[in-house]
Order: sequence, then structure tokens, then C-alpha cells
Amino acid sequence: MSDDPSVQKRILRAELRERRKNLSTLERRQATEGFTARLEELVGSTDAASVSCYLSMPSEPDTRPFVEWAEAHGIRVLFPVTREDGLLDWTIGEAEDEVLGLHGTPEAVGELLGPMAINDVDLIIVPAAAVDRTGMRMGWGRGYFDKTLGSMGKCPPVYAVVFDSEFVEDVPREVHDQPVNGVVTPTRIHAF
Repeated sequence: MSDDPSVQKRILRAELRERRKNLSTLERRQATEGFTARLEELVGSTDAASVSCYLSMPSEPDTRPFVEWAEAHGIRVLFPVTREDGLLDWTIGEAEDEVLGLHGTPEAVGELLGPMAINDVDLIIVPAAAVDRTGMRMGWGRGYFDKTLGSMGKCPPVYAVVFDSEFVEDVPREVHDQPVNGVVTPTRIHAF
């Protein structure tokens, strides 16, 4: 295997995509129930009144039931909106109103609040391809969340959401990669 972290990441991402693709309907449903329960626990344990959370694609850990729960319980949910300059904008759109963003990912529709709006949340929930035992997050290669987290002066807790098999010993690292404070899987919450 190459010593180049970017090559190692591409290989690992391809393996992870294949694993996700091969999950059965039952495994996905059980994982969704677990993710929802763990994310509800996390919000309760952090007393978060506002969170940022992404709208999941079909292959990703399903955050939608959690988002519906949060909105129903009066928790302010900020959704990321991709921009052509590589930054994230934010909106408080309704989860059921969505469009496909720049890279074909689902995004909420609503008034754009600007990149700095993320500074007002109590908890940040991010997607990931994998997270290692030290809290290093490997994303899907576009760098949106790394740029956002790396630019924040006072960052609230950041938790990545991954399937149990994606919480691994080690992930390849590059200079721009940002660690997370914890990981949420269907079976547990782990803080670093």
C-alpha cells in the first residue's frame, strides 16, 4: 500500500462505500433505531438547545428520524448548505423541504444564515467515512467540515456519526484533517 495518505484514504473510502452498499434492509433499520436513540441521549447529556446536523443520503447513517425528533422537541437544528467556494453556509430549513446540493447531497431549504451561524450551536453532528480511536475523523474528501471546524475559534462538541465497523484503530491523516470530540454509532456514544 502507498505511503501517501491521500491514496490510502481513497482506498479506505472505496472499501467503506462497498460495505455500506452491502448492508441489508434489516441492518439499516436496526442501525437507524440505534443512531436515533444514541443521538437523543447525546442531546440530553449535553443539554443542547441547538444543534447542527446534516441530512443523510440513503447510504449514510440515517439522521432523519433524529432530526424529526429534535424539531418536535423544540431543538433548533442548523443544516449545512454547500457553497462553490468550499465553505458551508447554514440554514434552519425544515428537514422535509430539501434539494440536492452541489455534490448531489440532500440539503435543507431555508434562509441562508452565513458561514458564521455555526458558532451559535451547542453541538455539531457531522458525517464521516470513519473515525479512529484517537478521534481523528476521515470524511469523504471534499473538506467542507474540516474547513469549518478548523476555522472555528470556540467550537462546541463535535460528534461524528458512523456505523460500528467504521470506528477503527487508525485512519490516514493529512495536515488539514480535524479531529472530533466523540463518535456516535448505533450501539454507543464514545467521547475522546
